Amino acid sequence: MNKNLSRKLLLAFSDVIAIVVAIFLSFYLFGISLKKELLVFYILFSLSESLIMIVLFYMFGLYKAILKYTSIIDLIKIAISSLINFVFVGIFVIVSNQEFISMRYVAILSMLIFIGLSFIRFASRIFIQIRNNELFPTKESQNNVMIVGAGDAGTTILRELQNTSKIERNVVCFIDDDPKKLNTTVMGVPVVGLKESIPENAIKYNIKEIIVAVPSLPRKEQQVLLKIASKTNCKISFIPGIYQLVDGTVSVRSIRHVEITDLLGRGEIKVNLDEIMGYIENRVVLVTGGGGSIGSELCRQIADHHPKQLIILDIYENNAYDIQQELKRNKPNTNLLVLIASIRDKGKLEDIFKKYKIDIVFNAAAHKHVPLMETSPNEAIKNNVFGTLNLATLSDKYKVKRFIQISTDKAVNPTNIMGASKRICEMIIQTIGRKSKNTEFVAVRFGNVLGSNGSVIPLFKQQIKEGGPVTVTDMNITRYFMTIPEAVMLVLQAGAYAKGGEIYVLDMGEPVRIYDLAESLIRLSGFKPHEDIQIKITGLRPGEKLYEERLMDEEGLKTTANGLINIAKPLDFNEETFFNELDELYKAAYEESDSTKQIVKELVPTYKI
Repeated sequence: MNKNLSRKLLLAFSDVIAIVVAIFLSFYLFGISLKKELLVFYILFSLSESLIMIVLFYMFGLYKAILKYTSIIDLIKIAISSLINFVFVGIFVIVSNQEFISMRYVAILSMLIFIGLSFIRFASRIFIQIRNNELFPTKESQNNVMIVGAGDAGTTILRELQNTSKIERNVVCFIDDDPKKLNTTVMGVPVVGLKESIPENAIKYNIKEIIVAVPSLPRKEQQVLLKIASKTNCKISFIPGIYQLVDGTVSVRSIRHVEITDLLGRGEIKVNLDEIMGYIENRVVLVTGGGGSIGSELCRQIADHHPKQLIILDIYENNAYDIQQELKRNKPNTNLLVLIASIRDKGKLEDIFKKYKIDIVFNAAAHKHVPLMETSPNEAIKNNVFGTLNLATLSDKYKVKRFIQISTDKAVNPTNIMGASKRICEMIIQTIGRKSKNTEFVAVRFGNVLGSNGSVIPLFKQQIKEGGPVTVTDMNITRYFMTIPEAVMLVLQAGAYAKGGEIYVLDMGEPVRIYDLAESLIRLSGFKPHEDIQIKITGLRPGEKLYEERLMDEEGLKTTANGLINIAKPLDFNEETFFNELDELYKAAYEESDSTKQIVKELVPTYKI
């Protein structure tokens, strides 16, 4: 006998016991003694009542319900069944003309049966709530939870937390900005204040976690709420979007901890890729650096839009292998080719261009770590500058339709060799793009990418996990931030707009102070900055700026139809002199000369050594 059938039979047996006890109590209340002549009637009456209620419960699906999730709907079904039973018994009394049974007796009996059968179904919930200390919450609980939002989502989360013993969270209060809900209760939990009262109520109720259960809350209001909640020492969690509330999938498992992206002061930029990705369909696409953070996300998006062939090129085989296996699992119909090669190797690249008839190139291959490149400047030049030059010249030679170069805001007035090398890459794209009759060239310039390899947020999280300290180079250092999906959408849209060596720049909102990010991330991890986790100022690293710029003063900006993606005006420079200096730079880099940075300074006058 399977467990499900055993559970149903046990529940039905419990119902029979409850009905027998209810009939006995009703006899007692009306002074009906169980004499020998009434015993047979009592047994037959109990069996009849039990049969009627079991059939009704079966019809209403009450034996399919899981007891600990018994709801108000189940209570209504029990009430309706009891009412139908009242009608049946009432008809029996009238027809049989039993002297010792009245309609008043039938009403009391039906009420007792309703109470007994309801108790059986709610006993499990009551027991769990008593065990979890939720019927009588106390300040001393170590897992006290505050829910922000006393609406449908908040109630759903509360119900699931109250109905499970596996998740040790004790909801003790609600916060809601609807004044009409103040001083009311939701399933026994009080609504204690508006959002401004979060800090004081967090102390009053000894709150350890705040769950934000307002799926439709706009991003700007999220920022206000998070700023208030961050004044507490509580962990902060969110339930996801409103669509999950609509389709009924909101649950405790839906709760996510606040990510640092929630604190950037702006919503994520969205692009309808389906409207712009026609240029990918049925094309041979090459992604260099395809195993990296940006490159791999590019590959995922491109694979969704039916390329004729997707070629991933990377020098680091482990990353290339990872994205290859992922796409094989998730996009098995993609015509995928993974090649291990360096963009420095012009002979290998030429063989690839000749063999595979490439239509579109996304160049995401680069050395990007500022401090490492400061100590190995020639490697930055070999890879970033001459790797890009190889790809750009071959793209023009083999009539590639579009070439999209990944750049950085560090290319603007650079103070490090990595940024300067990327500025030279932009100049290469502009120069070749002006002359090319075959290829549309474009460069894409964006800021720090959250979650990418080597970015500051994973470093902070690891430092917090290890107990600190969290290291910040300067109290006042600021950076523009964007997410990996934003970066990739910008790159893909730039590919659609590509025209004549332009540089595309994302409007990333206001720059964020890194020190503030560190404090916020410590708080959101449930710790106190400067007490539980220290913040250590280490000093600016070689080549590091206090702040980044999106464009040079003379570039100017032209807005695209997107509104949040802008075009920087290409700068004029002497192309003959530029290529002569590139030859000199090539020689210096490959001879491991110490003059490399000085030559770069001649190429990029705004570079500050």
